[in-house]
Amino acid sequence: MSDSFDVIVIGAGPAGYHAAIRAAQLGLNTACIDKSLGKDGKPAYGGTCLNWGCIPSKALLDASHKYAEARDHFADVGIGVSGLSLDVPRMIAHKDQVVSKLTGGIAGLFKANGVTGLPGTGKLLANRQVEYRPHEGEGRMLQAAHVILAPGSVPVSIPPAPIDDELIVDSTGALEFQSVPERLGVIGAGVIGLELGSVWNRLGSQVVVLEALEDFLPMADQRIARDALKLFQGQGLDIRLGTRVMGAKKKGGAVEVSYQDKEGDHSLTVDKLIVAVGRRPYTEGLLAPDSGVNLDERGFLFVNDRCVTDAPGVYAVGDVVRGPMLAHKGMEEGIMVAERIAGQKPLVNYDTVPSVIYTHPEIAWVGKTEQALKAGGEAYNVGSFPFSVSGRALAANDTEGMVKVLADAKTDRVLGVHVLGPQASELIAEAVIAMEFDACAEDLGLIMFAHPTLSEAVHEAALGVAGHAIHMVNRKRK
Repeated sequence: MSDSFDVIVIGAGPAGYHAAIRAAQLGLNTACIDKSLGKDGKPAYGGTCLNWGCIPSKALLDASHKYAEARDHFADVGIGVSGLSLDVPRMIAHKDQVVSKLTGGIAGLFKANGVTGLPGTGKLLANRQVEYRPHEGEGRMLQAAHVILAPGSVPVSIPPAPIDDELIVDSTGALEFQSVPERLGVIGAGVIGLELGSVWNRLGSQVVVLEALEDFLPMADQRIARDALKLFQGQGLDIRLGTRVMGAKKKGGAVEVSYQDKEGDHSLTVDKLIVAVGRRPYTEGLLAPDSGVNLDERGFLFVNDRCVTDAPGVYAVGDVVRGPMLAHKGMEEGIMVAERIAGQKPLVNYDTVPSVIYTHPEIAWVGKTEQALKAGGEAYNVGSFPFSVSGRALAANDTEGMVKVLADAKTDRVLGVHVLGPQASELIAEAVIAMEFDACAEDLGLIMFAHPTLSEAVHEAALGVAGHAIHMVNRKRK
């Protein structure tokens, strides 16, 4: 095998494997180095997303939702269930099967597209040399005309709650419980904390979520966040805002958590504790001192809007660079870089990166929030539509939440769309497409939507911007 490549990608998570496959499709001799191994000890391409994040968590979210629906809501629509049981090990095994199928699928895509997969670690040296060390055998030096860094991210740890992978776990460990903890603590009410808390709450845990911030989901539209908080609390999630965790000690097979809030000191005893306070870029062992790649003050690799680092011919994409740590954002960056290396001129529109929280109901948004528009002094109009009057949502007995559309007061251009409700992760794509094409709210209102569908809520909310919504009383424009 040659030690010289047109492109070497370090990392085979969503950003890295998309970059590698697209580069190979464009005729570039491409190698992709990745150190991940599956439970069977074999290479497991796909990074955190496929192995320990997006995919396995969604498998458990979907399975736990089905269980909770059967237990709590099937009777509402005339379906009686007897002998309902829960097999957590089987649920975990299903999750592992999904992961194995998808990681194996990437290996197949590498082979089909001519990408050289290199299991092991890669370190960038000067002049685009890469020190490759396989899991077994001796390492060697590789040379590339272009290098794409895509090492991903890892969970943030906090001193008051050191991970022991038994009673105190991070997001990875929380996907491996073989039984339902009677009492579960979660540190962090962000995306990961809410999703994992929801899984085990549905399966029967008494879940307490401790969040340091006073505001719930400050990055989301606050109307949506307030409604979501009430819904989650109604589901049994005990979400305590403005709490600062001071310590976590193992005691008698449980964990005693001490924390502070505005009322003073408190303690909480749980059977398992999940630390879900965010993720940080993973750069350990990635760069030699003379690599020429610089980090910013937060530890991210410094890049411009085209993902170019300070080192000639070296790019960085995904969780290790600025912007939201989202798989789809990394995917598009990886493809953009591969195409630019091949002489094309694509760009990623960071104003239309959608965000999703896969709870139930789901939360999804794209563009600006109402609080951001107010803070910026931008004049805007609002249209909203609740799922409680959606024919399809009523038929499905899934009516919680709403769609909210924000549009420029002068041009009517869509500035942001926010969804709390069933299939929000799917509905938000309509908004992304609209914003990519600089659509106005009127454009969305003029489009014919199938009836009855959940997507009609987007249509009605867009009509509501101008006070033209059909299926609800129109209020005066804001």
